[in-house]
Amino acid sequence: MNKPLVVILSAVTLDAIGIGLIFPILPRLLETVTHVDNIAPYVGLIYALYAAIQFIFSPVLGVMSDRFGRRPVLLLSLAGAAVDYLFMAFAPELWMLIVGRAIAGLTSANMAVATAYITDITPEAQRAQRFGMFHAMFGIGFIIGPVLGGVLGDIWVRAPFLAAAALNGLNLLLAFFVLPESRPGSPNARFDAKTLNPFVPLAWAVSLKGLLPLIAVFFILNFVGNMYGTVWALFGVDAFEWNGLMVGLSLAGYGLFHALVQALLPGPIVKRIGERNALLLGMAFESAGLLLTAIATQGWVVFAVLPLYALGGVGVPALQSLTTQQADADKQGQLQGVMASIVSVASIFGPLFFAAIYFGIRDTWPGIIWAVGVGIYLVAIPLILGIRRAPPAPQPA
Repeated sequence: MNKPLVVILSAVTLDAIGIGLIFPILPRLLETVTHVDNIAPYVGLIYALYAAIQFIFSPVLGVMSDRFGRRPVLLLSLAGAAVDYLFMAFAPELWMLIVGRAIAGLTSANMAVATAYITDITPEAQRAQRFGMFHAMFGIGFIIGPVLGGVLGDIWVRAPFLAAAALNGLNLLLAFFVLPESRPGSPNARFDAKTLNPFVPLAWAVSLKGLLPLIAVFFILNFVGNMYGTVWALFGVDAFEWNGLMVGLSLAGYGLFHALVQALLPGPIVKRIGERNALLLGMAFESAGLLLTAIATQGWVVFAVLPLYALGGVGVPALQSLTTQQADADKQGQLQGVMASIVSVASIFGPLFFAAIYFGIRDTWPGIIWAVGVGIYLVAIPLILGIRRAPPAPQPA
């Protein structure tokens, strides 16, 4: 494995740890600053705002990385994240916490630049495998982050934010001293007033032949994916009376299986059955896990089905690989910015939708929220069946 790939994957892992630190404790922090019992609407609002800022700035950072290079944009966003987590650690009021999450959304848009970096240094034939490694490192981050966040949060509700600030500072130092530039800036990359409109790069992406169904599937997968972050901790407390440590352990278990699956299986599965069938296979595994969780009456069932959730992700790297085939090399930053915006759009509406559903059913049958996710996945099946691999580009004579 080459040195730049090791460094960028290490940075992704540290970033995931910082994010994972917050998940188990954010509902309790909201209870502290709002002084209300039902904080589900606030959870949805916080996650939706975070995603809305990501949506606005992911294309901007993507185009900036095409224009000025990947490295300076990564450094700027990592520095901002470290400062933001410190701000959130000491925010005494709800509006301050909201401002902090908005800034966190801006700095988290660096994942678009990280995926563009991997595209730069990876031959097309290896991209599915390396995007799998990308997700595996994110999974490893979620092994460490939620457990650490749960333990620290049980000691002091704001301690995980201080730990996240320290990890982002370490991430910044790693990138500054070790990470080389993967693609020098190009003066041909457009960066003007239109770039500030996130719908302009989105319209460019939609204009690329064959990309629209990929975008639609990507949106659905990420829309349902927001269900976990929005209601996982709430569900654990309501259904099984979990504390912060148990929530963290469950998320860490998810991260462990996710990392193993993403590191070992996407490449071989795609090679054997193809990208489209990998997507369908992953959706079948995840749907089985969701339905079993919906009817669970004991907390151990959730831990038992975690491998099914992890296997649900085998098709996502294949989908990402398919999208990279739709744009030229000098547009990969812009394309990844657009795809990050799709994630953000799903993350704007997903938390609001699932928080509203959960708010309505939590007192009767909180597990039904997982069955709702399966129902939404059914919408994606016709789109997946229509996906075809892009033909190879003609070779010059």
